[in-house]
Amino acid sequence: MIELNQKFANLKEEIEDWEIIKKEAADLKGLINLNDKEIEEEIESSKKNLLEKLDKKEIEIFLSGKYDKGNAILTIASGAGGQDAEDWAAILLRMYKRYCERKGFGFKILSQSFGEPGPEGRIGIKEVNLEVKGKFAYGFLKGESGVHRLVRLSPFSAKNLRHTSFALVEIMPQIKEIGEIEIQSEDLKVNTYRASGPGGQYVNKRDSAVRITHLPSKITVSCQAERTQGLNRKKALEMLKSRLLKLKQEKEKKEKKKIKGKEVSVEWGSQIRSYVFYPYKLVKDHRTKVETSNLDEVLDGNLDNFITKELEL
Repeated sequence: MIELNQKFANLKEEIEDWEIIKKEAADLKGLINLNDKEIEEEIESSKKNLLEKLDKKEIEIFLSGKYDKGNAILTIASGAGGQDAEDWAAILLRMYKRYCERKGFGFKILSQSFGEPGPEGRIGIKEVNLEVKGKFAYGFLKGESGVHRLVRLSPFSAKNLRHTSFALVEIMPQIKEIGEIEIQSEDLKVNTYRASGPGGQYVNKRDSAVRITHLPSKITVSCQAERTQGLNRKKALEMLKSRLLKLKQEKEKKEKKKIKGKEVSVEWGSQIRSYVFYPYKLVKDHRTKVETSNLDEVLDGNLDNFITKELEL
């Protein structure tokens, strides 16, 4: 019933959006037919606003997947590169937070593990799980899954050498409905622990953190964001369902590729985007070939060009 009500609400909102666009188009046509030079500025402004709304609806046409309209779980894990990779994961976390702010998405860190402190107190991240809430959050972010490569002069190198490091970004739909993924209680190992951090603003003294291991798949998830063990357990189970769904989808995808006779690539080795800090500034997506030298703007969350182009593939 909840799912049916949500579908009804989404369809109602969709109809209302198109009714507004239809009315604005009719109003604009009326202004143009007046053929009055004194309102040319108003006409251009109305035209710009209407085109922006149409562009937004056009993008949403590509977001027709089962989970595209829902929330997402975003995971960032540092890869090869030691402290540089952990620092890179922290930079990516900030980038996606800024992207969420630009899109009006809400977000909350569910769990994170930190690396060793570096120069000037820089603290990297080994792994972080972020809950992203908003209409089409999963649809927009799903294409960000893959390996993100960093090239820069390492702040962790005494000789200031050029260094390449990697981080894995994983995007999963947030699964809340029990029937979507069946989990047997006997397949779960649940541990509670005291959440900890590197100190300062990261200190967390609550004993409510929960870690759940799904024994058949060996998948482990944890949540330390909530105040009670019950709420953390609930969030952790949602993350587990999301990971199990992704695992199921990957298996189905591999089976289809085997039937077609195509070689299956390993995701961890699929470098989707490079961010070059030195000897020049460049961000390049290796799937869409979209690139820009405005590195700072990208790291500040302006990912629309990359995401839109990937959706159109």
